[in-house]
Amino acid sequence: MKFIEPNISWERENYSPLKRQWHIFNVAFQFLFYLFFDFCLRKTSSFQRHKRAKWLVAKLVELGPTFIKIGQALSTRPDLIPIEYIEAFSQLQDQVPAFASEEAIALIETELNTSVYSIYQEFEPIPIAAASLGQVHWAKLRTGEEVVIKVQRKGLDKLFNLDFKVLKQIITLGNKIIPGLKKYELNLIYQEFFELLFSEIDYIHEGKNAERFRNNFQNYPKVVAPKVYWAYTTAKILTLEYLPGIKINDKQALQQKAIPLKSLIETGICSYLKQLLEDGFFQTDPHPGNMAVRDDGAIIFYDFGTMAEVKGLAQEQMIQTFFAILRKDTDKVLDMLIYMGLIERVADMTAVKRLISFLLEKFRDKPVDVNAFQEISTEIYVMFEQQPFRLPPQMTFIVKALTTLDGIARNLDPEYNLMAASQPFIKNIVSSGNRGNIILTIFNQTKIFIQEKLNKPSPLEDFMQDFQAKLDGGELQIKVRSLESERMFKNIYLALKTILYASLMGFSLLNAILLVSTIYSQWAVILFGLTGLFALFFLRSIITLTLQEKFLK
Repeated sequence: MKFIEPNISWERENYSPLKRQWHIFNVAFQFLFYLFFDFCLRKTSSFQRHKRAKWLVAKLVELGPTFIKIGQALSTRPDLIPIEYIEAFSQLQDQVPAFASEEAIALIETELNTSVYSIYQEFEPIPIAAASLGQVHWAKLRTGEEVVIKVQRKGLDKLFNLDFKVLKQIITLGNKIIPGLKKYELNLIYQEFFELLFSEIDYIHEGKNAERFRNNFQNYPKVVAPKVYWAYTTAKILTLEYLPGIKINDKQALQQKAIPLKSLIETGICSYLKQLLEDGFFQTDPHPGNMAVRDDGAIIFYDFGTMAEVKGLAQEQMIQTFFAILRKDTDKVLDMLIYMGLIERVADMTAVKRLISFLLEKFRDKPVDVNAFQEISTEIYVMFEQQPFRLPPQMTFIVKALTTLDGIARNLDPEYNLMAASQPFIKNIVSSGNRGNIILTIFNQTKIFIQEKLNKPSPLEDFMQDFQAKLDGGELQIKVRSLESERMFKNIYLALKTILYASLMGFSLLNAILLVSTIYSQWAVILFGLTGLFALFFLRSIITLTLQEKFLK
C-alpha cells in the first residue's frame, strides 16, 4: 500500500498567493452575504444557524490547516459565537489526507543530513497517523529502540504567513464596516491564535514541552509521557519514544484487559488537577487521539504542541479553593481564578459571578448527566449575549480540556462524580509538603464550613436570599411590554427593509442598463435577474407595510 499525494490546492508548490487571497475573501464574503440574506428575510432560527455553521465547517476544511485550527479554537469561545456554531466547530477534525511517504522520507533526510537507512534499522513508510500539520511514522533505531517520527507538512510557514496577512485585512475591514465587532477585540484574539499556531509547528518547542511534562510526572508511575530523542529532532522533525496503548475511550478493550475504569477516571482527573493547580502547565487538547492506556492501567499522553501555562497554587491555596467549592463560595472561587490569570477583572463582574455560581450549583456534588454540558453551553452563551466579556485564552483551553475529559469519563462511567474522582489528589496534597501549615489550613476551613452549616438559614430565608441575589445579579427581569411601541418598531423595520430593497433594485437596474451595450453584456443579464428578484422582495415588503398601516388605523 502506498499513499498518493492528495490534490490539495493550498499545498501545491506553485500555488498563487493572489489565488489564496481570492479564495479566503470569497469564502468570507459568501458567508457575510448569507448572514445578511438571513437577516433581511428574518431567518434567524436555530435550524438556519445550524445550516450556516455546517456550510462554514465544510469551507474551513477546504481552506486547510489555518482555518481548521481556527474552527477548533472557536469551538471553545461562547463569548464570541452562537451556540450552533460552537456545536458544529466542536465536531471539526483534521480531515486532510496524508502526504506522500517519499516526501516524508526526503524531509527526514534533508533535516538530519543523512539517509534514513543509516539512522533506522526499520522504517514504516505508511504513516500511523495524519493531520493538517503533519503525519507520524513508526521506525526502529539502529540501537533497537522503537520510535515515532512526526514529520511536518511542507509549506506551512509560507501558508501561515500568507493567511496571517489576509485575516489581518479581513479583521481591519470588518472593524471599519461593523463597529460592534470592536468590543470583541478580534485583533488580540487573532494575535494570540497565530502565536500559538506558529509555536505548534516548531517541533523543538514541542520537544521541550514533552520533556517538561515528563519531568513533572517522573514520580507518578500511573502517568506516562514519551522520551524525546534530541539527536533525531529538528524544527520540522520530532522523534519520540514509541508508546503503544489502548485508546482511552475504547471501553470494551479496556474491560477485556481487566483495567478498572473507576481507577482510570481518577488517574485522568487527578493528573489534570496536578497539571492545572500544581504545575501550572497543562495539555490543552486531551481528546482520545492524544491519550491512551497501557496494559497496567497507566495513562499515556501524546502531542505536546499546544500546552498552556497558568499560575500554580500553593498547597494551602488549593485546600482553601476546594473548601470554597464545597461551600459554594462564588467570591472565593472568583478570586482564585483571577489570581491564576484565568479571568480578567472588569468593572462589572456580575455575569462572571453568575457563571461560577451556575457551575458550582450544577457540578459540585452531582453525577454529570448526558445533557449537562449541553445545558451549561447554552447557559454560558445566554450570559455572554446579555453581558459580553472576553475570556483569557488559558480559561478557554481549560474549558475545552475539562469538557473533553468529561466526555471521556462519561463514556467510561455515566455515573462518575467529579468531586469523588478528585479525592486521591486532595489526599496527596494533605499527605505531602508542610504538614503543620496544611493541617492548620484544613482545621480553619473545616471550622468555617461547619459554622456555615450550623448557621444555615430556614428554607424561607434561603429562598428570599436566593431571590434577592438573583434579582441583584440580573437573573430575574421584570418586563413591561408596550404594544404601541412594538407596533411602531415593526413598522420602522419594515420601512427600512422596503428602502433597502428599493435601493438594491435601483442599483442593479442602473448597472444593467450601463453594461448592456458593452462587452460585459453577459453581466447585464445577471443584473437584470437580480433586479427582478429585488423587485419581488420590494413589492412584498410594501404590500405588508401598507396592510399593517391599514389594520392599525
